[in-house]
Amino acid sequence: MRRTEPEDHGPVQDHGPVRYGPPPPTDGLPVLPELVSVLARAAGRAEGEPVGGGPALLDAARGYWSRRGAPAEPGRTVAGPGGPALLLALTAALGGDVLVPRPCAAWWAPYARLLGRPVFHVATPAECGGVPDPYTLLETVRRVRAEGGDPRLLVLSVADDPTATVAPPEVLHEAVEAAAGEGLHLVSDETWRDTLHAPQETVLVSPAEMLPERVTVVSDLAGSLLPAGWPAAIARFPGSADGDGLHARVLDVLTALDARVAAPVAAAAAYALGEPEPVTARVAAAVRLHARVADALHAAVVAAGGLARPPRAGRHLYADLGPLREALSAHGVGDAQELEDFLSARLGMPAPGGHRFGDDLGALRVRLSTGMLLDGTDEQRTECLTSPTPLELPHVQSALMLLRSVFDDLRDDAQRWEPPR
Repeated sequence: MRRTEPEDHGPVQDHGPVRYGPPPPTDGLPVLPELVSVLARAAGRAEGEPVGGGPALLDAARGYWSRRGAPAEPGRTVAGPGGPALLLALTAALGGDVLVPRPCAAWWAPYARLLGRPVFHVATPAECGGVPDPYTLLETVRRVRAEGGDPRLLVLSVADDPTATVAPPEVLHEAVEAAAGEGLHLVSDETWRDTLHAPQETVLVSPAEMLPERVTVVSDLAGSLLPAGWPAAIARFPGSADGDGLHARVLDVLTALDARVAAPVAAAAAYALGEPEPVTARVAAAVRLHARVADALHAAVVAAGGLARPPRAGRHLYADLGPLREALSAHGVGDAQELEDFLSARLGMPAPGGHRFGDDLGALRVRLSTGMLLDGTDEQRTECLTSPTPLELPHVQSALMLLRSVFDDLRDDAQRWEPPR
């Protein structure tokens, strides 16, 4: 038996609804009317979308990447019904053991385990989440190999769920160099790259720019361009013979699964990937809104004595409530699962614990989503996008007041637990 055991929180993961797993953070906003129109027009099509994506969708995907300085030739892109389907196909096609950062997106590890592939979590550096610490990565790879393992795939994300951080280029470069030195293939999950809270102040570099021959990029379009309930994702393969082979094997897996994007969703995805003005305007407005809510979440957690890196992307905040352990223990909270139960009940919204993302069960960490604080009628949610002071809207203010109240109570409890000086 290997001494370096892959980690599996299986029994805990089943807590809650059947096979519970936290979904990606939603935006809490009405669907863009232009997307609804495109989807409705395509709903009358009798023919289905080809496996791997039709010409219109793949052309739009190549245009999307070209505008980001990463052109892709025909035959080097595929589309699938969501990021999980593409990651499953990539994992099956590449074979071997899988490495992921700790913590990581909740949907990464289950698909490797579904295929019977060991998954090894690697600690992240102090600066950010989403990428492994290079020295810990090297140590993990060499130890796994020494014990009979076969690590081949590293999954990472520069703009990260769950930590909402963006990896600095120098930190990413060290991790990519370490992975390349060990012959790993990298899958870069770039679902959240278009949700930078301060794009003029944040430098985002894709691993594919540093190691183009060994990086496959995956983007789940529900991250910023499509509603969460319209599953579609795109992948861009390396421009090499190895990339051609991987592309072919991934198509084989998708074909075996009949994993194709629904034709109406494919039409909407192609429209969104073309980035017409209604889409770019909505994305920009949504990012500004979620950035403000995330800052308010961060301020509430820090004011209560918790820890959290400032959110830089996405629709979420990753909070460490370890400094409030004594106060939480008075409420029967001693691990991440109990913290999830406690906060979900108090806040009236899902608050998945860090163990859902591969973090230590004993660590009191939790992901809080900004979209949940915007929930209301369609009119109220639309008003969030147009108001100059969205945090002062009654339904948003009420949700924030409840959240601050819960954290303020924990702070007060913690102060009562402080020993006298």
